[in-house]
Amino acid sequence: MPEHSTCSSASGCSKESCEGCPSKNNPQSMIEPVNAQSSVKKVIGVVSGKGGVGKSFVTASLASAMRREGYAVGIMDADITGPSIPKMYGLHGPAYGTDDGIFAMEALDGTKIMSINLLVDDEEAPVIWRGPVIGGAVKQFWTDVIWGEMDYLFVDMPPGTGDVPLTVFQSIPVDGIIIVTSPQELVQMIVKKAYHMAEMMHIPVLGIVENFSYATCPDCGKKIKIFGESHVEEAAKELSLPVLGRLPIDPAFAKAADEGRFHEMRHPYLADAIEALK
Repeated sequence: MPEHSTCSSASGCSKESCEGCPSKNNPQSMIEPVNAQSSVKKVIGVVSGKGGVGKSFVTASLASAMRREGYAVGIMDADITGPSIPKMYGLHGPAYGTDDGIFAMEALDGTKIMSINLLVDDEEAPVIWRGPVIGGAVKQFWTDVIWGEMDYLFVDMPPGTGDVPLTVFQSIPVDGIIIVTSPQELVQMIVKKAYHMAEMMHIPVLGIVENFSYATCPDCGKKIKIFGESHVEEAAKELSLPVLGRLPIDPAFAKAADEGRFHEMRHPYLADAIEALK
């Protein structure tokens, strides 16, 4: 990141002039204040270096498990162009708002949720916005949404390391991230991309969760590794990160998500992740 990246007059700044700039030693914070009627103790980002690995599934699983532990939990669906959290919890908009902000909608288990799908007229209409507009919407999920008293706010990130993850890391006080991946050999590249972005933004990485680890045969109980042998341990060891869980392919979870009953599911595969969050 350039030396003058946080300087208010960066457009006319050079390396030499930065040496005498007060912003060099006292960089301006870009963290936005949370809505005045909200109190959020911990913000946890759920990220991946690529799409299709099940970040929303892991986000909802973590939130549901922590809710069962008795914590006040919320989910910020920051995947603006591919929102799926509301459907998993059976929620439909529109969300209710006042002059003080927009109230996060509450699922049957008490989990509070905000997503672009709770604000638009047609849930199935595509969101065709450019990066800065999407980033601004995510920022407003922090500044304009009334979350109330919250122990854990999970942020379901879009894939990759682009505008929205950058906006979240710069604008919201993220306490840590969990990286989601799958068993394939390219896992190391996926994990490293997410890890190095978090490192550059000075965000702690809590660990890795592997999704699609295996499927269990309904007849004999044998674990079938559909995507081949796992490489998550290699990636975790190289980066000195713990593996916080391995999630199987289970049709029951998919059915519950499709029917808006995800909060009913139990998540024994994430015991280590829950302990890490505590």
